[in-house]
Amino acid sequence: MELILKPWPWYVAGPGIALVMGLLVYFGKSFGVSSNLRTMCSLAGAGKYAEFFKFDWKSQIWNLIFVAGAMIGGYIAHNYLTESHQINLNPNTVNSLKELGFTNIGAAYMPQGIFGVDVLFTVKGWLYLLSGGILVGFGTRYAGGCTSGHAISGLSNLQVPSLIAVVGFFIGGLVMTHLLLPFIV
Repeated sequence: MELILKPWPWYVAGPGIALVMGLLVYFGKSFGVSSNLRTMCSLAGAGKYAEFFKFDWKSQIWNLIFVAGAMIGGYIAHNYLTESHQINLNPNTVNSLKELGFTNIGAAYMPQGIFGVDVLFTVKGWLYLLSGGILVGFGTRYAGGCTSGHAISGLSNLQVPSLIAVVGFFIGGLVMTHLLLPFIV
């Protein structure tokens, strides 16, 4: 028997995020997911090899717990709060994706032609992962944080560098979607 619950509406989830951000600001914490990689590397002993990883990783345990909670929450939402995995897309989007060669559009949240398990074990799949990982790693280090850190935490703290980073993220996303994606697929 599969239990299906309804996701929280925006007017509950939105203020919930605002409450969490308010608590983080009150306690002097800054939110960001990419900083957890540094914490995990430091926890594993990378500080012996690089100065960047020499810091008090114990002060960041709360952030590791947050990421674990996000993964568990994603699993619960996907398996128990989603009525259907079929996605209602705009007909123009469907036509654009068909022109790019995608099939079974709307059957999953991510195009299986790029993110499917069968693509993972190909040279093309490994190149996607490697190049994407390098770009994301460089981008988060260069921007001083990831999209969640800048867009949620930085903007709620009214930080101008976060506003600039978020504008850059959106521009990068638009360039990727409209200029690069047609050449990749």
